[in-house]
Amino acid sequence: MLLIKNATAVQFQPASVTEGIDILVDGNKIAQVGKGIDPKQATKVIDAAGRVVMPGIVCSHNHFYSGLSRGVMADIKPCPDFVSTLKNLWWRLDRGIDEEILYYNGLICSLEAIKSGTTAVIDHHASPAFIKGSLNTLRKGFLKAGLRGMTCFETTDRNFGMKELEDGVQENIDFANLIDSAKTRGDEPYLVEAHIGAHAPFTVPNDGLGLLADAVKETGRGLHIHVAEDKYDSTWSRHHYGQELLQRLDTFGLLNEKSLIAHGTYLTDADIELLNQRDGFLVHNPRSNMNNNVGYNAQLSQFKNVALGTDGIGSDMLEEMKFAFFKHRDAGGPLWPDSFLNFLNNGNRLLERNFGGQFGRLEPGYQADLVIHDYISPTPFMGDNLPGHLAFGMGSNGVRTVVVDGAVVYEDRQFPFAVEGIYAQARTAAARLWKNMDNLD
Repeated sequence: MLLIKNATAVQFQPASVTEGIDILVDGNKIAQVGKGIDPKQATKVIDAAGRVVMPGIVCSHNHFYSGLSRGVMADIKPCPDFVSTLKNLWWRLDRGIDEEILYYNGLICSLEAIKSGTTAVIDHHASPAFIKGSLNTLRKGFLKAGLRGMTCFETTDRNFGMKELEDGVQENIDFANLIDSAKTRGDEPYLVEAHIGAHAPFTVPNDGLGLLADAVKETGRGLHIHVAEDKYDSTWSRHHYGQELLQRLDTFGLLNEKSLIAHGTYLTDADIELLNQRDGFLVHNPRSNMNNNVGYNAQLSQFKNVALGTDGIGSDMLEEMKFAFFKHRDAGGPLWPDSFLNFLNNGNRLLERNFGGQFGRLEPGYQADLVIHDYISPTPFMGDNLPGHLAFGMGSNGVRTVVVDGAVVYEDRQFPFAVEGIYAQARTAAARLWKNMDNLD
């Protein structure tokens, strides 16, 4: 058993701050929370010394395949709009990925997520030249680092037509089956789950949506897809199919409580209502929207379920929450930090829908995904003003120790294994990836 003593226990929803709390972890779940828990029953004791202990944080939409793009040095043509950015940068980068490059993408991103206090990441993957087995390669990085998460292959016909699309659907099905087999065996931690992935409606024809619908039904997983990131997606759907984006997906039965819709910047009121009726999730990615100059989603308050993601810009969710709030205020939005803390916390609801179990609270029976943080407040620190402390104070540089599924995966800012060699090998893989991009036709 693991015992964390003398913690300042922070809950996100409803917000609360309680000093002098002990947290006992038995296996992968919280067993007891209170004061004065006997340390003799624990095999490991961490003295939090009054530090903040809070539930794990979830990045609800990410692209680990872009992990080695930081500072990319490749011959990238001008990108004056969203579609040219996709074609000239991201769709060249993902075509340059092979198995080794992908492994280091995933492992480095997993390590950096943990360092930032993110205990789970919902990934959305693309590597057109390496489809079969790609998701399990990513899973190996999750397991090596000890990060919880999900992944899927973003099905598309954008490079090689229907054969590429069919292979992408099959990779999603195969990976879901692999996860089911691993759960049945029970010989390793249940840390990674599956979605059924698709890139975006404008690169998936109706025949592809039919295949995705079959995969969702066969595996029991939900769809993870970009929708209305840019106006182009919406215009394409109306022009070629005579339907709004989510109406088109719903025609194939692809919207349900496990559906994850990334961006949704230009959804109509009718599509928003449809997503709400199906109890699906909208994941807002403010930094990515700013970086790609696609505009701001001013409709956040209309969605029933909103979570936060990064769309590939790291996994620092404390920073993402700040950007989400400040961009909202800059756009004249009415919401305050408490709304964005709720969005941040909603990633745990996504985990509950896909993993089962309970996530996101410091209570007995909940999964032991925990973060110990060095935050020292210069002002009173309480539930009523916790959202303000997160928006204006706490940052990932304060993350000291991280527990995922009951295991200490990062303690006193150190991983339990050497990472210097991993970073060196990642730099070599990154240089090769950039060269691959320049060698593409």
